[in-house]
Amino acid sequence: MKTKTIRVRSAAGEYAVLCGAGILRDAADEIAKLGEFSSVHVLTSPKVWRAAGKAVKPAIPRDASQNLHLFDDAETKKNTRTVELLCRKLTRAGADRKSLIVAVGGGVVGDVAGFVAASYLRGVALVHVPTTLVAQVDSSIGGKTGVNLPEGKNLVGAFYAPRLVVIDTNLLKTLPQRQFRSGLAEVIKYGVIADAELFAYLEQNMEKLLHQDRDALEYVIPRCVEIKADVVSRDEHESGLREILNFGHTFGHALESVTKYRRFLHGEAVAWGMIAAALLGRELRITGADDVARVMSLVHRTGKMPGWPRVAPKIVIGAMLFDKKTRAGKLRFVLSSGVGEAHSSEAVPVGALQRALQSMPKVLDQAAELHRTGKVHG
Repeated sequence: MKTKTIRVRSAAGEYAVLCGAGILRDAADEIAKLGEFSSVHVLTSPKVWRAAGKAVKPAIPRDASQNLHLFDDAETKKNTRTVELLCRKLTRAGADRKSLIVAVGGGVVGDVAGFVAASYLRGVALVHVPTTLVAQVDSSIGGKTGVNLPEGKNLVGAFYAPRLVVIDTNLLKTLPQRQFRSGLAEVIKYGVIADAELFAYLEQNMEKLLHQDRDALEYVIPRCVEIKADVVSRDEHESGLREILNFGHTFGHALESVTKYRRFLHGEAVAWGMIAAALLGRELRITGADDVARVMSLVHRTGKMPGWPRVAPKIVIGAMLFDKKTRAGKLRFVLSSGVGEAHSSEAVPVGALQRALQSMPKVLDQAAELHRTGKVHG
């Protein structure tokens, strides 16, 4: 894959997202261009470092390997206690305001390390090296950082732009297959909300993506980054347009919350959330039946996922009330008026929401049958 540079505008200044297979070999030079730092600190998890550390070490300044700070990147550990732990590690390691944090890992690592960078000494420089598909196409771009509370996901955080994002697609080879497949939900999301051509490409090439075909990755990953870069450059702090990036996430975050962050990978929860959002759009006569079917079919083709939990709709709705997009107690949803288009809406009758949620067990049964017969990949 040829290196592609995508620029992102932020209030703190413009930064680059570098995409390409094998570009970690150039990362040290790119970091050096950012200026001089008193020290460099790598924040990552033990499992990520075991899988990707050998590839990442040559890409970071030499002293960074002496300042390696490991933490548990389980979703259940994405909390303020972990932030305090890391800030104390940085303090003991002598990190100051001229230090650089390099976040190496997936969405949890990026969100936590980003919040640490925003908070420690009121802000130190940050570079992202995302290692999962979710992080490469979505969470490492746009400056959203944060941690969870028992009441809901990402309720404590900050908007904090990195100085650089280095996306080496070769790192995806370190992922378990389930982790890679879950990331495809965020890829599908971009097609639904902003690019009908991308969605059609996914319909035609999902099998290639599942096998990490180089040409397919070379098209899909930079395209997703371009879409996100455009949206967040125009609306950095989610005051309007940026909300469309949350398609499926109101449902998805609620699923993660009601299952105590132990049942789903983030992408799996978003995948079910996109199906629920499509069904809600159908209930409200916003999303056409053909588009609902296309979304459901493409999501199912990413592979088998943990099923929709057998919980009452009112419990899921209760969890949604803690969503960050809720305004004055009114739930807000991102709905699609057709593949390639999306908008936010808060004019959602409770009855329509309940009907959409009540239909999910039936969708679950249909998905199980598709996987049992093998028709999902037809």
